Amino acid sequence: MLSHYAKLLRAMLTAPIMLVAVSEAAVAGPLEDAFAAQEKGDFATALQLIRPLAEHGSADAQYNLGIMYFTGQGVPKDSAEAAKWFRLAADQGDAASQYNLAVLYFSGAGLPQNQSEAAKWYGLAAKQGYINAQFNLAVMYQRGDGVAQNHGEAIKWFRLAADKGYAPAQYNLGLMYGNGEGISQNYAEAIKWYRLAADQGDADAQYSLGLRYHEGVPQNYSEAVKWFRLAADQGHTSASYTLGVMYNLGQGVAQNYAEGSKWLRLAADQGNAKGQFNLGVVYEHGDGVPQDYGEALKWYHLAANQGDASAQLNLGVMSRDGKGGPKNYADAIKWFRLAADQGLALAQFNLGLMYANGLGPQDYVQAHMWLSLSATQGTQDAPKNREIVERHMTTAEIAEARGLARDWKPKPSR
Repeated sequence: MLSHYAKLLRAMLTAPIMLVAVSEAAVAGPLEDAFAAQEKGDFATALQLIRPLAEHGSADAQYNLGIMYFTGQGVPKDSAEAAKWFRLAADQGDAASQYNLAVLYFSGAGLPQNQSEAAKWYGLAAKQGYINAQFNLAVMYQRGDGVAQNHGEAIKWFRLAADKGYAPAQYNLGLMYGNGEGISQNYAEAIKWYRLAADQGDADAQYSLGLRYHEGVPQNYSEAVKWFRLAADQGHTSASYTLGVMYNLGQGVAQNYAEGSKWLRLAADQGNAKGQFNLGVVYEHGDGVPQDYGEALKWYHLAANQGDASAQLNLGVMSRDGKGGPKNYADAIKWFRLAADQGLALAQFNLGLMYANGLGPQDYVQAHMWLSLSATQGTQDAPKNREIVERHMTTAEIAEARGLARDWKPKPSR
């Protein structure tokens, strides 16, 4: 079986490619012989038995011949030929073939990519109760892929699959309740569906359930740790990061920097920017590890290059203060600017001070603008420092700075 969706907002293969059960008594013997040959790895014999049945209209044989072409069992891999046989079976109402034909249309494998056709064939399979088709159709309605976006239809199809115990559908139904997407926001319902999926080992659901307990509906750090750990043990990077933070803060567990660093490193090694940033903090301050500015800079750079504003801010501070190397005001301004452009108040404040004090180019207009932006976010010392800067400015320069602050808009992270 083919699949193109696994989770809302995250696509991957979910279902194995397999042969369907024999349903036509008249050809049960030859098909069973073909299956037996396949199990022995004798694909040539299987092909000899299946092809004549497929050519004479057996939907089961057509489906399985499509699988053989798709996987290259006994024949060269050929997605176009697979699509041909899936279509013949699908036209006879075979749900598995309808589903696989939809996947090929969605991915453009062996057929021109066509999301509307994908939705059509998913719909036909879904109406026959095919769970994977119900799930994928729901995701298409949720995203508006190949159909008009319709959260009500998405919920309908997610619920049908979820009621049959399909964990990815249970998880996504929980997401829609938690986000109030197409339905009234209901955390109790979200938790119910997350738990059903989490109890089946769904890592995303375990992580989401941990978040609900961490954020407080009701707040229970011990329960949050339990679910984060289950997800982290499956390699869920966000769960590993959050678990690391909880150990460092002593939330739901005894504070343990060494254990926190372990989980942060697991997340950081998988490219999680928040994990990289927090591991940098651990090394900068020596929390549970020997203090090491070089390691701190390494992890801050990895996070900063993914656009993490907090890591960019800390790189600016370390460059300005000469931690881990000589002072470098140009680099400090660069990193402060990247974080300030994203709207981080402390970066805006520090950038304003750099321009005010001439650490790099002295520019009172820029200093005033950045201090004003920081002040609007409540940075305590920003207004006082802006007043000091104004003593060195003309009325025209102050007006220019105010205009720049008024017109400023945040820039997305790079």
